[in-house]
Amino acid sequence: MEWQAPAIVLEARPHGEGGAVISVLTEAHGRHLGLARGGASRAQAGLWQPGNLVEVRWIGRLPEQLGHFTGEMVHPSAALAMDDPLALALLQSACALASDALPERESQPRVFSGLLALMANLGRGAEALMPDYIRWEALLLEALGYGLDLASCAVTGTAGHLTHVSPRTGRAVSAEAAEPYRDRLLPLPLFLQGGQDERDPSEWLKGLRLTGHFLARDAFGARHHPVPPARERLEARIAALLPAVLPPA
Repeated sequence: MEWQAPAIVLEARPHGEGGAVISVLTEAHGRHLGLARGGASRAQAGLWQPGNLVEVRWIGRLPEQLGHFTGEMVHPSAALAMDDPLALALLQSACALASDALPERESQPRVFSGLLALMANLGRGAEALMPDYIRWEALLLEALGYGLDLASCAVTGTAGHLTHVSPRTGRAVSAEAAEPYRDRLLPLPLFLQGGQDERDPSEWLKGLRLTGHFLARDAFGARHHPVPPARERLEARIAALLPAVLPPA
């Protein structure tokens, strides 16, 4: 059994004498593991950095086996993020979420395409990508069966003036309907409604707290797993940009 495909490296764990168990995300094969001989060696360590786009070949005697990976570099996303701490935090968070949340070997074409776009554009800087990153987290939630419903107000059914999201149902709530319950609702950032403020860190923090609530409760909490530390570090880094703007969720 074998296949070959473009893949985003999600994780590399040392294994045995110089080997590494590699987790990648592909369009057709989803999150897939394989053993790379020499994967932890100096010669290959740069290839298997999380975030890199590589062309991988998987070979296994039986479909259910771990099998073996070989790979060639296509796009060194990890290297592009090294000089930008926020971009590196974004990369590490995205890879950790995909590695820990996605079921193994299930096709995830939309999640793969969204993550590929993020990794391909890291050179633009994290500030340009944060809204797209948060949209990708919402897409990940949808792929896992916990999608947000931001099309209309859960109370009135109207599509305008949506300002909050119910932490229980994940449905949007309009400003008027939200007013009596504002302290119990999650703020909805404008960029998730097609609005502006895509460069406003306070809006990024609203978005991260929104998706983070459902990641923690549903995607990870349902399996009694914590949210990956890399995701928490990203949110903390954004919060540190404006410590007095938003109170903790």
